[in-house]
Amino acid sequence: MNKLQFWQLIEAARKQGSDPDDGEAVAREATSLLASRPVEEIVAAEQVLWDLMVDSYTNPLWAAAYTANGGCSDDGFDYFRGWLIAQGRDVFERVVADPDALADLPAVQASAASGVDLEAESVLVVAWHAHIAATGDQLPTSPRTIRFPELDPTWNFDFDDRDEMTRRLPRLAALYPE
Repeated sequence: MNKLQFWQLIEAARKQGSDPDDGEAVAREATSLLASRPVEEIVAAEQVLWDLMVDSYTNPLWAAAYTANGGCSDDGFDYFRGWLIAQGRDVFERVVADPDALADLPAVQASAASGVDLEAESVLVVAWHAHIAATGDQLPTSPRTIRFPELDPTWNFDFDDRDEMTRRLPRLAALYPE
């Protein structure tokens, strides 16, 4: 499974699920769809997922997640990126390139109004659960190492600094007033 096939899987899961904005629902559908694929594809999907996690490991995106979720720990940032992956390739690529574009998404606008966090931890274990469903066994351990990039030092500031966040992520900050 390559990135294009992975994104096709996510799109199919979004179409089949009850709510395409609900990352947990998308994860359930994606797990089911992936479990019906050859085992080699399930294993490869795990690597693709973590490649996307690496691609989205930036402080501007972390700042956006912090703003949207009212704080964001290391794990919280992972769960946010799981939610972002569940939104599909177009949204993922747009928001990774411009985290302030998060403010344009209806799901984010609804979240801002309701106070519901944007997170989907289940997306991070889609391949794990699909492998168990397909084989009865856990994913095989792999020798791969996940190397996250260095974070941009120009974004090394207190994300609670409202003025700085408003300057850097103006549309998103406007959705989440203090």
